[in-house]
Amino acid sequence: MCRGVRAHIGQQHRFAHTVRVARFADSLAQAHQQNAERARVAGMLHDLARLYPPRVLLLESQARGLIITEFERRYPVVLHAPLGAELARELFSVNDEAVLSAIRKHTVAAANMSMLDCIVYLADGLEPGRDFPERSALVELAFRDLRSAMRLTIVSSLRYLAARSLTPAPQTLAAAEAFGVSVRDQEVIAAGTA
Repeated sequence: MCRGVRAHIGQQHRFAHTVRVARFADSLAQAHQQNAERARVAGMLHDLARLYPPRVLLLESQARGLIITEFERRYPVVLHAPLGAELARELFSVNDEAVLSAIRKHTVAAANMSMLDCIVYLADGLEPGRDFPERSALVELAFRDLRSAMRLTIVSSLRYLAARSLTPAPQTLAAAEAFGVSVRDQEVIAAGTA
């Protein structure tokens, strides 16, 4: 699988990221008594479409009959997650819906997330190649309390987007609500005072 992923991605930097995500997902899964192999596979395959240009993301998603929202038309990069799940099925014969779900939700999260979905989302955002001030505290929390780590990682993501005047995906806002990020928290983040 590693060789196939490396060949498909075609960029060493992105491939190294996928390996770190796969390893981190494996460790998190073990810490939370989840299936480490599923986590590792989802981590390894999560970014198959990440380097596709926006036009290709739109065309390949349309070709597979994926529903494309207005937000995704404005920000096609987020399509790499659902398209990546389709590529995992097509190129690597992954039919495990839990693994495909984790790949689909790794970028913008969702209101309804399984433990595996959370593990891969956190592994992608907190892998050792990431460098931001609260990363180490979030990693430590992720090994103790997955739900709290999701909440605070989503808060961190919303802060990042607000600081760059970027619009959060509707799925991210739904995830924020589902994981207990209040509307007031979101307003404070958007105002840049958090």
